[in-house]
Order: sequence, then C-alpha cells, then structure tokens
Amino acid sequence: MKVVCDQDACTGHGRCYTLAPDIFEPDDRGHCVVLVDELTPETENDARTAAANCPEHALSIE
Repeated sequence: MKVVCDQDACTGHGRCYTLAPDIFEPDDRGHCVVLVDELTPETENDARTAAANCPEHALSIE
C-alpha cells in the first residue's frame, strides 16, 4: 500500500504532517510531501488517520 497526495487539492492545512510526521512533511509552501514509497503495517494506521483528517480529502491510500 501507498499513500498519495493530490497536490492540486492540498492547501497546506498541515494536519497530515502534524498527525504523521514519519510519513509526511511540508514543502516550502506548507503543502504535503509524502516521505515514504510504501506503507508498512506500522505506518498504515497513521496514514489512514491523516487521510481521514485532511479537510480537502487530498490524501488517498492505494
């Protein structure tokens, strides 16, 4: 599994990298950058929490 960020939808609220800093970080504008290529069983729950809390629904788990 992997997490994908729709850069067109992301407006930089920062909930993703606040909730899951091992998976996400901000770019220079505060928008989401995904740090991992594949989710592990240990990171999947954090990625799902971040996706569920994204106001723009810019994150998806594939």
